[in-house]
Amino acid sequence: CGTLVTSDHIRTDGNARDERNRDAAQRNRTLRNLPMLTGFTGGPTEWRNGSVYNPADGGTYRGTITMTNDNTLRLRGCIVAPLCKTQTWTRIQ
Repeated sequence: CGTLVTSDHIRTDGNARDERNRDAAQRNRTLRNLPMLTGFTGGPTEWRNGSVYNPADGGTYRGTITMTNDNTLRLRGCIVAPLCKTQTWTRIQ
């Protein structure tokens, strides 16, 4: 699992809400501590078959996570392959 702890948007507005969620009932929840990564299996360096929630567009996508080193993850979310987007996430220290 993975939870959104901070982002540029959260640093600007600590009470930012999940306004673009496709489920109107969830649009009032705060972005801080929002569950973003769920249902992944595998490890210790690659996890598959999980869901990635993107608060920027309110969509949930199939995903994979690859640990590239102790402080970096490569997260890939797909609508349908090959329609995918990959991001590199770095641990806050």
